[in-house]
Amino acid sequence: MTSRSLTRGATRVALITGAAQGIGKAIALRLASDGFKIALNDVDSKRNQLEGVNDEIEKDYGCETCSVPGDVSKERDVEDMVQVVSQRLGSLDVMVANAGILGSYTPILSTTEKQWDDVLRINTKGIFFCYKYAAKQMVAQGRPGGRIIGASSFAGKQGLTHIGAYAASKFAVRGLTQVAALELGHHGITVNAYAPGAIETPLATAIDLSTTPAGKDFLNKLPSFSTVGKPEEVASLVSFLASQESGYITGQTISVNGGLFFD
Repeated sequence: MTSRSLTRGATRVALITGAAQGIGKAIALRLASDGFKIALNDVDSKRNQLEGVNDEIEKDYGCETCSVPGDVSKERDVEDMVQVVSQRLGSLDVMVANAGILGSYTPILSTTEKQWDDVLRINTKGIFFCYKYAAKQMVAQGRPGGRIIGASSFAGKQGLTHIGAYAASKFAVRGLTQVAALELGHHGITVNAYAPGAIETPLATAIDLSTTPAGKDFLNKLPSFSTVGKPEEVASLVSFLASQESGYITGQTISVNGGLFFD
């Protein structure tokens, strides 16, 4: 593969969606520590949190940053976001399509069309738009070494009760990642995804793992040596996938789940 040939030492630009908190914030901080210029995205209602992450990166790492609020489920927002980042920071070399929602904790028989659509709109269509417009920009730049990285989940490999829409959306990310890897490899772009298990994030607290039936079942399946993970443990994997050393890995959805199950 030619995707490892981006000049070593060149300052690269990473855009992280859903970066105001949780795993997205941890990824942004880790990539800043790796020397990337960082672009941060989240919905407009989290603008203050996003600016806080931006300030933290500038203070702690001194790298060039920008914030681009927007809704990943709206195609024009994503197209504009990629364009703004490329103009302000000079390129787009890594897209981390992290933004997502859990949605309602509801059995299939009680799930409404709106509840279903809300989850798929953000978790699947949003990632599709991020993949599409990041790839367009990377191809237009004409240099290999682009990295596109999406957020799947343990629930995208093994379902749990009461999160049917979420599981469906995360299974879809795996399929989209494989197709994108096949189509974009000729341009020197790799496409991979990460599949976190139980991670200490605001999204995870939406399901009380200690009291809900699915949560209890999930925790009981963890091996005795394992525990709930940290966002930084996911960020460390993304750091590698964003690096030039990962150039022989594409089309994969890699589990970060503490041994919950083995692929």
